[in-house]
Amino acid sequence: MKQNGEKPKMLHLNGTLGWGLAALAAVVCGIGVVYYWRVFYGFDAVAPVPMTLAVCALALAVVLAAWLVVRFVKNFDTRAALAVFLCGLCFCFANPPMQAPDESEHFLRAYAVSLGRFDFDGERTFSPDVDALLAAFPGAWANGNTTYWLEHDAAGNVNGGGSSENYAIKQQNGQTVSLADHFSLYEQMKTEASAPVVRESQIKQVLPYLPQALAMVLARVVGFGALGCFYAGRLANLAVYALLCWLALRNCRRYKPVFLAVMLLPLSLYIGASCNYDALMLGCYYLTASYFCVDEIRNKDLAVFLASFALMNAVKPWINLLWVVIPLILPTRVWKARWKKWQVAVVVLVCAVLVTVGVEWYGQAFRTNYEEARMLGETVNMGEQLRFVLQNLPRTAMVFLGTLYENNLFLGLLGSFGAMDLNIGLVSMLSPVVLAFASALSVHEKSSLTLRPSLGLFGLAVLYTGGVLAAQYITYTPVAMVRVLGVQARYLLPAFLMLFVLLAALLSHVFETTRAGGKKAFHLGLSVCAFFAVLSAVLLAQHYFIGPVCIVP
Repeated sequence: MKQNGEKPKMLHLNGTLGWGLAALAAVVCGIGVVYYWRVFYGFDAVAPVPMTLAVCALALAVVLAAWLVVRFVKNFDTRAALAVFLCGLCFCFANPPMQAPDESEHFLRAYAVSLGRFDFDGERTFSPDVDALLAAFPGAWANGNTTYWLEHDAAGNVNGGGSSENYAIKQQNGQTVSLADHFSLYEQMKTEASAPVVRESQIKQVLPYLPQALAMVLARVVGFGALGCFYAGRLANLAVYALLCWLALRNCRRYKPVFLAVMLLPLSLYIGASCNYDALMLGCYYLTASYFCVDEIRNKDLAVFLASFALMNAVKPWINLLWVVIPLILPTRVWKARWKKWQVAVVVLVCAVLVTVGVEWYGQAFRTNYEEARMLGETVNMGEQLRFVLQNLPRTAMVFLGTLYENNLFLGLLGSFGAMDLNIGLVSMLSPVVLAFASALSVHEKSSLTLRPSLGLFGLAVLYTGGVLAAQYITYTPVAMVRVLGVQARYLLPAFLMLFVLLAALLSHVFETTRAGGKKAFHLGLSVCAFFAVLSAVLLAQHYFIGPVCIVP
């Protein structure tokens, strides 16, 4: 018979050995990555020894953070939320300032709110260091500095060409320039006296920027300038995103690996660790969707659902009203609330509409000195486009289907970072694989989905995708164009979540006899998704700070 404590001791020894091997692997990977950069990209901006030590130290820090979470946090939901935050930290600093979609506009609004500006004035300016920050880090730098050229033969005929698109490091006239150099440029520019240039953001919102604004106030109190406030805003958004993910995971009683995989997707973390208010939106989407995976809905659950639903509609109005169907498509057996499902749907719908109208009124009533501007000039006209859509509904449906087909349902673009200006092929290829793997990890769970709620969830995914396409077609696309412009994979993350939950439910029925223990699947999913997230952050940093170099003639 085994002595008491013998098995825990053996497990402790095995755990110590495992973490030791992980630390060793981190050091080996750090050395290999630096050597790879020097060979493949010719990176010699930093001496090899300091660079190797720095990369190895960062790799060991990742292992240490993982050990601390595993050692001291026993609750899986809390452990997963901490993993979301820690992996998000990698993206926070791997992604240079202002490179997330519309990040400069979001930063300016958050910064204005941090100064106590709760109204909107298009002629109001900022301090010189804010001007320097935006001048040193132009948004969508990889696209904003793209150069195109043609190549001619001796007779002057065009025989080829190229562009610097998707290259974050460019070489022109023998000089290599990357976003890494722009940190020094910012330090230089913020000391130069000049007339204010940057004016307030076009965004007329306050509510989603309150966490960032508070963090920026604290950053200024301790002496940070505009760049420090910018990173403080990113960290605040990331903290809110991780908190909402924690609430969503606590709700989930099944399909938790799928939720975790979507939360830890590189694209989700890229947005979650930015100044874009979509960090808040994604967290609310995941929290709202989690109510589909609960065992019971009681009165106390409705308040959080209402708050999440109202906040979604306050930040991004109208399209998010579609989420009102979540209570309606829930299985009847899980509904334990005093109110009926249709009553709850009516209440949350009315509240969301009132909040939406109130926010829009506020944005109009407190704005001055703004001019109406068309996004794509005279070719975009929302009224005419809407009229055209209503008169040609079958054609519009085919335009939407064609857009999805041409973009591989956008599942192949989950490695597209920024405003579709940077695609990391490996991340785009592996992201759907990781999502499918997470669905497979859920086959041990007894599916709660019968035909009716499954069709409801599928219908919501289709309607939400159609709503995204319709919104971009009407507001962003020239009238009668046969493609929808401006759609990005990040807009469809909630739809992907719903579809992969359905895949997990289907697999649970098909492979019902192969079910295994749930905790093992949860931890395997967390390990794989976190590793993929960190790897993607390294690839993102490699793009902006290491290479490749594009030669611009």
